[in-house]
Formats: sequence, structure tokens, C-alpha cells
Amino acid sequence: MKESKLIEMKNKVEALTRVVQQLITELQFTREVAVGSLETIKKMPGYNEALEELKNEVTKKNENEKKTEVQTD
Repeated sequence: MKESKLIEMKNKVEALTRVVQQLITELQFTREVAVGSLETIKKMPGYNEALEELKNEVTKKNENEKKTEVQTD
């Protein structure tokens, strides 16, 4: 391979490395924001009641989906 081609490939790999590192940094920041938001929400009044309500909704939805699957089979 020509030296110029190798240099070009090296530069592209370095650029990709920088992009991936930036993505990792942004992903870590997003995770920190999400965890922080969740912890804040947990401290709000009514959190436990809202959580129980969501659990019940999911359970009912899953039961309805199972009934629909049984009827179509």
C-alpha cells in the first residue's frame, strides 16, 4: 500500500476514535441526567401511588394481550 493511503486510513481511524469517545461521553451524561431525574421523581409526593397505578395498568394490559392471543389462536 502507498504511504499516503496508510496515512489517510490512520487519520480516519483517529477521527472515528474521537467520535466514538464523544458518543461515550454523551451517553454517560445522558445516563447521569436520567438517574438524577428518577431520583428526583422518587422524592415527589404521590410517587409510590403513581408507581402502583402504572404497575396495575401494565398488568391489565398484559392480561388483555394474552386473552387476545388465545382468542386468535
